[in-house]
Amino acid sequence: MYVPFDQLPASARIWIYQANRPFTAAELENLQPALRRFADEWTSHGRTLAASVAVLHQQFLVVGLDEAVADASGCSIDASVRFVQGIEQHLGLQLLEKSRMAFLLDGTVTLLDRTALKGAVAAGQLAAETPYFDATVAQKGQLTTAFPGPAGQTWLARYFSTVA
Repeated sequence: MYVPFDQLPASARIWIYQANRPFTAAELENLQPALRRFADEWTSHGRTLAASVAVLHQQFLVVGLDEAVADASGCSIDASVRFVQGIEQHLGLQLLEKSRMAFLLDGTVTLLDRTALKGAVAAGQLAAETPYFDATVAQKGQLTTAFPGPAGQTWLARYFSTVA
């Protein structure tokens, strides 16, 4: 059962898929019916799920589920991953690849390969205050406070600690 994304409760479980490039306006417009249809038809062991899908910052596909109505099973999560794979194939982008991290630099979502993180911190390109899009955020309520949030307040904090 489709629920508008902004009407999902703060406790709703979310899965964040980061695109390797921004979605274009045309892609977003053409994608909306498929996102709604997926959320409307998504089930778990025959139970209707209260779900939604949104694209945030033109770069992140976010699947949301109100688990107070019904929770996802392994099979339903697999179905959502197949849906995301279909979007990847249809639009020619990557959503499941996890080697890049997203930061907000000069108002733009900027992707950085994980292997370049230490060098970017050492060069002063990234600081503890740099907004980071933490794709491990698991509840919708965290999107307003931690997506993006200061990199130094995430699992990346260890990269910003000073050496005595």
